[in-house]
Amino acid sequence: MSSLANQLVRAEKEEIARAIRTLLGRPLVSLHDDPAAFDLIRKRRQPLIQWFDYFCGWRLVVEPRQGYARLVKVRSAPSATRPARRRRTTRAPFDRRRYTLLCLCAAELLGSPVTTIGMLAQRLVQAAAVEADVPPFDPVRSDERAAFVDALKLLEHYGAVTAMDGATDSYLADEDAKVLYRVDTTRVIRLLAAPVPPSRVAPSEGLEALTVEARYGGDEPTETQRNLWARHSLIRRLLDEPVVYRDELTPAQLAYAASLTGRQILRRAAEEAGFVLEDRAEGFLLVDPDATATDTKFPDDGSHAKVGALLMLDLLVTSGPVTIDRLDTEATGLLGRFPQWAKAYQSDGGGPRLAADALEVLEWFGLARRTGDQVTALPAAARYRVDRGAAVQEDL
Repeated sequence: MSSLANQLVRAEKEEIARAIRTLLGRPLVSLHDDPAAFDLIRKRRQPLIQWFDYFCGWRLVVEPRQGYARLVKVRSAPSATRPARRRRTTRAPFDRRRYTLLCLCAAELLGSPVTTIGMLAQRLVQAAAVEADVPPFDPVRSDERAAFVDALKLLEHYGAVTAMDGATDSYLADEDAKVLYRVDTTRVIRLLAAPVPPSRVAPSEGLEALTVEARYGGDEPTETQRNLWARHSLIRRLLDEPVVYRDELTPAQLAYAASLTGRQILRRAAEEAGFVLEDRAEGFLLVDPDATATDTKFPDDGSHAKVGALLMLDLLVTSGPVTIDRLDTEATGLLGRFPQWAKAYQSDGGGPRLAADALEVLEWFGLARRTGDQVTALPAAARYRVDRGAAVQEDL
């Protein structure tokens, strides 16, 4: 093979790897928001579709004419670790009311390619009135308008609706505000990633019923289906979670990871996506050298909770399991030593609030585990141990 051919092959592999990590970090990529990323995904769509299907069992939909690519990610079980967030300044997670209005908006938007904010609000009033378990929607109330605006702005962020005249935020102060929307009904439909439509799930079944995938055989899978589930579920966890510990895996996943075929496929998946696979005695993690595939980072000074988590992590690593009270005391001490820092926590009860938020960060990143009143550092936390002149020991 000539030198030019080798260079072309390497360039193709690098582009596919970059596109995979881009889609993992942003499962909906739009031509309008990121033309370069969308063009790359469009160009390499066939190998990308095959990669996600083989390694993860996820479906990738690329719509060149519509100008978007949608990776339909399905988790093995429902999780609240990545909630929808408000697009306004607070970036607070959606509450139950906002999720309800988001679903009602999506359903009502399918009926017309063009609408106004007032017409949509009235349709929500009518839709909520006929649903027995949905509280009435009252656009006269400011808190209801705020929830409605948050739902609409999220749909705008995903390109499902576009404000052609007026601004969605204007509805916050005035229920008679005039905003005209163009609706991309196809994209609205693509937003739903559940394998089972919610309309087919009985209220008694719970959220787990939404994630049932027929391809794995249900209660009586074949050997092939069991192996397929083990591969897909394990790689999904590696791609979705910061660290995966062996004691959190099912026997089938452990057996697959220990098999010769399983190890080869894990390494191949990591290599083709541009990750570095760390396979340690305690578990696994995938390292993205340029952080393209992640939606959040640690360490990171982007929030006081993350800074507090890093500052308290050394206590957990060096002192073994500590109580919640000890973490509260540590956080209170940090606030006392740095009175100009973390102003949102510089009030009565600020120490325990900072400790709780920092612990949530540590648990999310797989660095600590809470059991009752005790908090224990997990093996991956050792990489953040403060170096006091000795070599840093990394157990994971």
